[in-house]
Amino acid sequence: MSFRIQPQPPARPNRCQLFGPGSRPAIFEKMAKSDADVINLDLEDSVSPDDKDAARRNIIQAIGDIDWGDKHLSVRINGLDTPYWYRDIVDVLEQAGDRIDQFMIPKVGNAADIYAVDALVSGVEAAKGRRKPVALEVIIETAAGIAHVEEIAAASPRLQAMSLGAADFAASMGMATTGIGGTQENYYMYREGQKYWSDPWHWAQTAIVAACRTHGVLPVDGPFGDFSDDEGFRAQALRSATLGMVGKWAIHPKQVALCNEVFTPSDAAVAEAREILEAMEEAKRTGQGAAVYKGRLVDLASIRQAEVIVKQSEMIAG
Repeated sequence: MSFRIQPQPPARPNRCQLFGPGSRPAIFEKMAKSDADVINLDLEDSVSPDDKDAARRNIIQAIGDIDWGDKHLSVRINGLDTPYWYRDIVDVLEQAGDRIDQFMIPKVGNAADIYAVDALVSGVEAAKGRRKPVALEVIIETAAGIAHVEEIAAASPRLQAMSLGAADFAASMGMATTGIGGTQENYYMYREGQKYWSDPWHWAQTAIVAACRTHGVLPVDGPFGDFSDDEGFRAQALRSATLGMVGKWAIHPKQVALCNEVFTPSDAAVAEAREILEAMEEAKRTGQGAAVYKGRLVDLASIRQAEVIVKQSEMIAG
């Protein structure tokens, strides 16, 4: 272990981030009553340019008027290359109540992007006397973003989460696909008459997880576009969870349950983790550095793996 200990990410559930356009206020109440851990009210891609101002007003009103319960309430602002983003931040912080928890920044390319948003947020908070600091989440969806992913993860103490935005990422990378997440038809290996499809997002997800875990940020998988394909969604979510991501986006209400299913440790997994911890405690009592559990060796590294599962389960239950 390095002398510099990795900071822990925020201790809050982030299994599902449910998105809804700011231009459709009629769905806000349903979003608030959903089982999603995070609500993302969107001002960016799902809102047309002509509707930006109205969507912003809708969100400002909804932040104070709707009972969001214990949801982590986030607003996705417009990109920093647009004329909308500064007004998204200023108007929301000056006109909405303290219920907002987070701004999501799309298409982040480097640490300077975070600095710009952080500076503006800090200025408005100070001017308005806001006592609750607003957190930030970034979306990695450009070639520049993935190239600078670690500096982005370290850019601000406000930063709590980082997501992979597959569609814009694919476009920025020049990938020959129109799919949003999941396996891609032409991304396969071939041997002895059989095709084997691999995961084109794996390397980017791994880079995001490593940067996030190094700097105490929650790594989150982004959208899966085909909301009619439950098994495809589940397969990608399971891969993401196995790699260390803590949750995934839902762009349709039916995806919320799938997110929660995958990113909540099963009773069997938690029970096994607790048994591993008990086996290691017994080994310590007898002066051993390792133990045998169900025919396999478990040691201090096994303890750390088991503790991750148990802590995650306790956090969700709490």
